[in-house]
Amino acid sequence: MSSSGIDTEALIRQFSEATAKQGDAVRRSVQDATLKALQGRELTLKSIGDVLDAVTQAVSAGTSRNPLGAEVERLLAQAVVGMDAAVLQAVEANRRALQQLVEKGVDLQEQQFRKALADIEKMEDTLFASIQKAGDTTGPLQAAWMQTLRLFRQDGSATGGAALSAIETLAEQSRAAVREGRAFSQQAARALLDHYAALAGGVLIGMSGAMANAPDRRR
Repeated sequence: MSSSGIDTEALIRQFSEATAKQGDAVRRSVQDATLKALQGRELTLKSIGDVLDAVTQAVSAGTSRNPLGAEVERLLAQAVVGMDAAVLQAVEANRRALQQLVEKGVDLQEQQFRKALADIEKMEDTLFASIQKAGDTTGPLQAAWMQTLRLFRQDGSATGGAALSAIETLAEQSRAAVREGRAFSQQAARALLDHYAALAGGVLIGMSGAMANAPDRRR
């Protein structure tokens, strides 16, 4: 287990041995590994970026040993989808955490609140940046990573759409709270906002637990 909280050796082994038909399996593994590493962290852009960098490094290390040749792009594409799904959950955790603060009357005009919204918007860029970094530092896999990134940007990420929706919802909820006179004192609002990233990390743990305990409807 690496310092990032990711079992990098397991990911490396899976990607080195995976066949082109095992896309769903590697996608789930990447999503699960990324989510597990994010749980309990303060969900800042830096912590999310650190986890994504560790995941892409492990994916690159395993894929570089895989004999699939040109078909490794399929594995990279599934890895990206897995990371996107995990960061999507981080967006939702941030939204829920900030919603709790909005319900307490935190004002949209608070500088920390505006920064929190801006950080949600940047989560997609953080994901893109980790993929770009993987392409820039993996030599033989550079072309495959860059093609994967190009197609991913072209199709759009789930993270990006969810982030925009979350920002719009939170902004409207904050304006409604102000209209209803639920404004918090500036000191109290700042105290809450100082710890919102940690709150979001806790929310993500709760979300992941709920998903794990949900019945499997595919059966």
